[in-house]
Amino acid sequence: MKKTIGVAAAAAAIALTLSACGGGGASTSTEAKGEINYWLWDANQLPAYKQCADDFTKANPDITVKITQRGWDDYWSTLTNGFVAGTAPDVFTNHLAKYPEYAKKKQLLALNDAVEKDNIDLSQYNEGLADLWVDEDGKRYGLPKDWDTIALFYNKKMAADAGITEEQMKNLTWNPQDGGSYEKAIAHLTVDQNGKRGDEAGFDKNNVAVYGLGLENSGSGQGQTQWSFLSATTGWTHSDKNPWGKKFNYDDPKFQDTIKWWARLAEKGYMPKLETTVGASVADNFAAGKAAINSNGSWMIGQYTGYKGVEVGIAPTPVGPNGKRASMFNGLADSIWAGTKNPAAATKWVEYLGSAACQDVVAGKAVVFPAIKSSAEKATEAFKGKGIDVSPFAQHVKDETTVLVPITDNAAKVEGIMEPAMDAVVSGKQPASSLTQANEQVNGLFK
Repeated sequence: MKKTIGVAAAAAAIALTLSACGGGGASTSTEAKGEINYWLWDANQLPAYKQCADDFTKANPDITVKITQRGWDDYWSTLTNGFVAGTAPDVFTNHLAKYPEYAKKKQLLALNDAVEKDNIDLSQYNEGLADLWVDEDGKRYGLPKDWDTIALFYNKKMAADAGITEEQMKNLTWNPQDGGSYEKAIAHLTVDQNGKRGDEAGFDKNNVAVYGLGLENSGSGQGQTQWSFLSATTGWTHSDKNPWGKKFNYDDPKFQDTIKWWARLAEKGYMPKLETTVGASVADNFAAGKAAINSNGSWMIGQYTGYKGVEVGIAPTPVGPNGKRASMFNGLADSIWAGTKNPAAATKWVEYLGSAACQDVVAGKAVVFPAIKSSAEKATEAFKGKGIDVSPFAQHVKDETTVLVPITDNAAKVEGIMEPAMDAVVSGKQPASSLTQANEQVNGLFK
């Protein structure tokens, strides 16, 4: 899902635990019993996993599962502290941008032996998802739980009042020169305190009532929900290869032109200034009528469509210079902490989380798209049953217009460099060209 904050500090803490745990394989013992501590960060998915835990214990009476849900930022800092103190959970929801470093620091148990012994069918998962959790040494550190893509949530009433049809929202175009029809829509949906639209004479960019596009943060080095769906349509890639890239491309003019265009939306008054986003929720601001469009991930469908008094539309990302749409593609998984005192039960729980028995339960809650293909189809139907058309998210997978979240060593250090660098550009303190210097620092990590 989304990016982390304070990752450089977290990396330093993890380094302290190099000798604390081994990184051996997960247990395939049949003597699985006791209590398993399981952590996740998404409150929207908590009910589904509580049901999975209850069902699991009914089938395995000797094992109980204690679930802890923490908010995104608190989740990673507490997990890191747990690695250091020896109090981390037995099993936890893991992120593609995180696991390479955790594996390198020997904080994860490999699942290869368990997958082979227990005949786990890796082909049941959406194509490519299982392979993402195998490191450069061939060790598997997670079983896929779900996948996500990006689309545009928009306020239907605001769009209608602006004379923008649903068909127009579905067919937006973008380029880094003038922003295409995407920027035109954003500008027209922006309204100042006097009722002037962003594309009208007399618009006051310093007193905006409704922004055409909401802003969460600068996107740091990934830009998953912020700008990656734009930069990918220019032919730009984060690194020389993915996964396991060793050379990053933040110095590429195609990337810098994308960020320059995006940052100018705030300068024009069409998007909030970066400093106003601290401590704010981009989704809640949308619900409060302070923004007409939010680019966000499929894991947020339930939250956006659950707001009372707001009729929400979902539009695909705009078609870019390459004639296609794009979306970052992320797949979460469940991993086992190397310090668990109950590897047998932890392994059994991870295998259950990765099974159709649990993922069908998740699908029925209509919150995310499970990793198993048949379960994802059931989720689509569950969303449809709620009157929600999620095709803008699913279409990326069908049309193969996805790009991977960067999977690399030194991920925390990369983010530690790119977060302040991107913040400086989006806040207008530095030009986009300053990202060339940041790129040199990033690439220096791999020399």
